[in-house]
Amino acid sequence: MVGDTQRPPRPMRADAARNRARLLDVATEVFTTRGVGVPTEEIARAAGVGVGTLFRHFPTKEALLEAVMVRRLETLAARTKRLTTGSAPAEAFFDCFRLLVEQSVGKSDFVEALAAAGVDVRSALRESSTAIRDRLGELLTGAQRAGAVRPELSLPELLALLAGIGRAMEQLGADPAGQERIFEVVFAGLRPH
Repeated sequence: MVGDTQRPPRPMRADAARNRARLLDVATEVFTTRGVGVPTEEIARAAGVGVGTLFRHFPTKEALLEAVMVRRLETLAARTKRLTTGSAPAEAFFDCFRLLVEQSVGKSDFVEALAAAGVDVRSALRESSTAIRDRLGELLTGAQRAGAVRPELSLPELLALLAGIGRAMEQLGADPAGQERIFEVVFAGLRPH
């Protein structure tokens, strides 16, 4: 229609925003600890809202999974940004490596569930993934300049290593001592000889 203008979306009511945030918090915890197969009804119940409230915010389980995944990556991107400005280069690099591995545990379940539902995962997560990749590149360069990481290591190799270590940690399961040994071995290999 001529003269018809698009209205900006109305801001979310405070109670609706709280419900949405609570649903994301609970879904993140439940999906991370119990897997992505948990029914949405259990998520709603654990969040203290009705299933209708959940579906008003997230029309499908896949939409909820995607929102949880995007939120996790946005939080991770913010944490990696803080590392690039807050620590010595070597410490920041190794702290980021540890953080990315620890946060990757369970991520493959989310990605597989979203892909199976036909969600374009790369597109949905592109912005946060790019920010994390950029920060990791900065941290790698800084640590290499400081002499703390092998100079021949490239960012694509580092990303492959992170993915592999994340899978290894999933296979190992909840064994803090074993996880720490894996970090020690990998960190020794990353340092120049």
